[in-house]
Amino acid sequence: MLGLDNAGKTTILYKLKLGKAENTVPTVGFNVETIKFRNITMHTWDIGGQERIRALWRHYFSGTDCLIYVVDSSDLTRLEQSKAEMWKVIKDKELADCLLVVLANKQDVDGALKPKAIIDKMELEKIENHTWCVIPTVAINGIGLTEALSWISSNYKESK
Repeated sequence: MLGLDNAGKTTILYKLKLGKAENTVPTVGFNVETIKFRNITMHTWDIGGQERIRALWRHYFSGTDCLIYVVDSSDLTRLEQSKAEMWKVIKDKELADCLLVVLANKQDVDGALKPKAIIDKMELEKIENHTWCVIPTVAINGIGLTEALSWISSNYKESK
């Protein structure tokens, strides 16, 4: 699970794992948890999003079947930066053909961009080598997270 700092990755991870939002601090390094849902067991890595940590992201790509990329939909000033980081990541050969779930997080904040606007601004329709979707989420209360897991479960291919 990747995204810029303060996008909500750690909150999402622990909401999925524990069913509740935990108080979080900025992730320096990573958190990893195993999440089971329907036919899949996911070893989910939440990797810090601070600028100095992003250069290390690629070290976690090997064996990735699905990338969850979290966008703070309410932080319009950093959307272009988030787009640039996401595109850098999905072009990496280690992630060729992996599923891509973009979580348009913080939908509860006034002015947050809706999924269609995220698709347009991040130019997701130009993606060629990934099956992808955008799901609106509110991490702190779990809105959209079951939908994200359902999409992953439905689209994951065991034969990968």
